[in-house]
Amino acid sequence: MPARTMKTIETIRQRAPHLQPRIAVVLGSGWGGLTDHLVDAIQIPYAELAGFPQTGVAGHSGSLWLGQLSAQRVAVLSGRQHGYESGAIDGMTEPLRVLKHLGCHTLVQTNAAGSLRADMPPQSLMLLSDHLNLPQRSPLVGSSGSERFVNMVDAYDPALRAHAHRVAHKQGASLFEGVYAWAFGPQFETPAEIRMLRLLGADAVGMSTVPETILARHLGLRVLALSFITNLGAGMSAEHLSHAHTLQQAQLGSAAASRLLADIVAEMDHPS
Repeated sequence: MPARTMKTIETIRQRAPHLQPRIAVVLGSGWGGLTDHLVDAIQIPYAELAGFPQTGVAGHSGSLWLGQLSAQRVAVLSGRQHGYESGAIDGMTEPLRVLKHLGCHTLVQTNAAGSLRADMPPQSLMLLSDHLNLPQRSPLVGSSGSERFVNMVDAYDPALRAHAHRVAHKQGASLFEGVYAWAFGPQFETPAEIRMLRLLGADAVGMSTVPETILARHLGLRVLALSFITNLGAGMSAEHLSHAHTLQQAQLGSAAASRLLADIVAEMDHPS
């Protein structure tokens, strides 16, 4: 284990000595309310953890939260580093490696995304069934060993997806499921690109999540991911797309999305 990783693990254990997390959660725009549901929460800024990114995007606070959701011990990464911030797509490698060594067996990811389906309007929630890696970039480039050839079939765990649907049904919440397309950004897609993505079979598009999914599968973590739909893709409506608009829409639905997420995580079974 790298010395930096050992140092960070020791820092976390000193701050939260009685909590060994089993589920890691990455919070994207619109999902920050999850931390309000944590019990006995401890917050550690990324700046105090070696190898954790310095987030530079509004809506991403840049803190590690440790606490409990019901009886579930969780580590919440409030904020991620996006590829468009520096060109590198491996910025979440160290945080996920640390959480794996702390005992996490599952990664739950969240993001804000644009819908490519007229029947999935803003304020909808979508469970990821698969993804399209449009840039064909991998955070594993440069790694060695046969483990880098990661099997991406069922990258988004079918059992966890079924569990999420059961929880949503119990809540009376509507939960779509579909394919997420990763666009590098930071610019939004053109109407022509949206038409292309629809032809390719994508249901939503966003600028994150896929690199972390690849990293998580490389580490042997199960993955579940959800998108908060903030807009229809370019050319599908008259709305003006902007990051401010994305944050505004995400804020409007944050409470309901975070409540569903909290229940999904709290009721997860441990892997056999």
